[in-house]
Formats: sequence, C-alpha cells, structure tokens
Amino acid sequence: MTYQPLINDSASLIEFTRIYLAVFYTFVAGFYTVRILYKNSNTQSGVIFTGKKYCANWWNHFVFRFFRAAIWLVCVVRVFIPATDNYLGIFVPLNTWPGVMLGNALLTVGFILTMVVHFNMASLWRSGIDPQGPDELKVNGFYAYSRNPMYLGVAAAQLGFFLALPSVFSLVCLLVGLTALYRQVLIEEQHLVSIFNTQYKKYKELVPRWL
Repeated sequence: MTYQPLINDSASLIEFTRIYLAVFYTFVAGFYTVRILYKNSNTQSGVIFTGKKYCANWWNHFVFRFFRAAIWLVCVVRVFIPATDNYLGIFVPLNTWPGVMLGNALLTVGFILTMVVHFNMASLWRSGIDPQGPDELKVNGFYAYSRNPMYLGVAAAQLGFFLALPSVFSLVCLLVGLTALYRQVLIEEQHLVSIFNTQYKKYKELVPRWL
C-alpha cells in the first residue's frame, strides 16, 4: 500500500534535485566570480595565487576550476536534456530519497559553512599561496576548532553532490576533489610553517587538521 507513494516521492525529489543542482551551481559560479572580482579590485596584490605553471599549487587550482566548470555544465544540461543521465553512470540503488535528501542538505550546509568562514576571514582570505603573506595566523573563531574549516565545508559539499547525484561522474569528482583538497592543505601547512614556524607548530598541536 505504501510502496507506490514512496516511489513517487523519490521521483519527485530526484526531479527537484535536478533543478536544484543547476540553480545551486549557477549561483555558486556567479557568486565566486563577483566576489573574486570585488576582492581583486580592493586588494593591491590580488587574491588569486596559482604559483608557477605546473607546480602542485597550480595543478590543484586547475583541477578545481576544471571540475567546477564540468559540474556546472553537467547540472545545467541535465535540466534541458534529462537523457544526459544515461551517460553519467547513475548508481540506481543510491538514487533514492534518503540519500538524495541527505546530499542536498550536505551540499547546502557545506556551501554555507564555506561562505561564513570566507567572510569571517575578511582581508586575510586568499586563493592559493600568497608568497607575501598572510600577515597573521588565524586561530580564533572556526579556526579554534579546525585548521581548515573552509576546506571542511568544501569537502562536505563535494560529498553532498555525490549523494544528490550518485553516479560514476560525481564519484570521480568526489575522489579527485578530496585528493586535491588534501594536497592543497599539505602545501599550505608547509607555507605557514615557513612563515610562523613555532607559532604554527604549537597551533597544530592544539587544533586538528579537520575535526
């Protein structure tokens, strides 16, 4: 008696998520573009530092940019061409309302956390390794509980995307994304040690890398 309604609920949520993902990633793309343009125009040295071409930092930036563009494109195309799903390798057993709902929630909460930390950092925020900074070590607020709260939000959002659209495509995005995040954290830790030395080493002893 309850099986058919459950099927209908799952189908409705999946169709809602199809539209939600397209709107969500379009908003994210627009937000980041406007925010970076604003920050660059108000910061003398700029806020984007990719490093020398083909260095580890450069590759991490390249990976994130490529997959952000790919995810946005796929999510938008899926709205107008639903048959796109046939080429994504959908994991049908995972494509049900509990997982999809959890995915939507993680995606949203992860993005909100990332943005809250971003604005909290204010003038200290940089994308990549600024060879001239930072001027101070951020250890309060969210950084009193995690050394990488912004990346924690990004990781949660990446996991949320996989659950919201369980597929080979989103799994590849998740694995590559988490690997790039981890590599970037290691690079940034080395940079902070070179600048703050003892202060950062003491901070590492008190606060975990993630949670």
